[in-house]
Amino acid sequence: MQSMRASLLSKSLSSDTMIDITQIVYDDVSRALAEDVGSGDLTAHLIPDHQQAQACIISRESAIVCGLAWAESCFKQIDSHLEIDWLVDEGNHTGPNQPLCRISGNARAMLTAERTALNFLQSLSATATLTRKYVDAVIGSHARILDTRKTIPGLRQAQKYAVTVGGGMNHRIGLYDGILIKENHIAAAGSIRAALSNAAAIHRNVPIQIEVENLGELQEALAGGATSILLDNFSTSELAEAVRITHGRALLEASGGITLDNVRAIALTGVDRISVGSLTKNIQAIDLSMRFTSP
Repeated sequence: MQSMRASLLSKSLSSDTMIDITQIVYDDVSRALAEDVGSGDLTAHLIPDHQQAQACIISRESAIVCGLAWAESCFKQIDSHLEIDWLVDEGNHTGPNQPLCRISGNARAMLTAERTALNFLQSLSATATLTRKYVDAVIGSHARILDTRKTIPGLRQAQKYAVTVGGGMNHRIGLYDGILIKENHIAAAGSIRAALSNAAAIHRNVPIQIEVENLGELQEALAGGATSILLDNFSTSELAEAVRITHGRALLEASGGITLDNVRAIALTGVDRISVGSLTKNIQAIDLSMRFTSP
């Protein structure tokens, strides 16, 4: 199971972006533990330092499980001798009151790591779960669900990983691995054609996408040689017309105002991609708990 999780981690993010996801997990957890534990867990010292215990993490609701590596790292960074037996795999569906893992070892260490481990697990599972709902909603169309840069500061890689576990795709990881020309860039450059020309001249080896706000701007972008166009807050009828006008000359991505209620209708207009900021910015944590159990 450990090797399967490592494989998922290594394949989750863009192959064009050189990322050591194992190091990201370790660094994310180190920062989170430093924030929570600080100079020491005062409450844990109420328990004898030699006391051993067994515990179980339980899901209180239906979810797509995600973040096992982060949760496990929380326990292991506190005490490498803690033993963790996962009863689910990354990306599995879990129902209410289903145990996710069993933990055994030093009681103090378990209690110190508990909250941080649950924070990662409940947040990443929330993103994976919401993503899966969007992915399921567009089944039968050729549209793919993408994330955005609207992520929790410091946890972008983790959240984008969770999107892939839920079946979605990653948009650019950051400002450094792709260009998205938005309205202010266009205004600064002077025109859509000028912005596209400048981008192509300066950065030939990275993806270039331009955002347009109406069908007229779409026509300008196509005339300027755009091959990837983001259609911002278009109605479904406008999206369908954009697909007709483009006729396969550029990849079309719908964005803005996307919900579970309208995503299928948007997908059926024929757009190639649908980016959804709420996958990472409007999540509601999955209800999880850790309980000590009898030996």
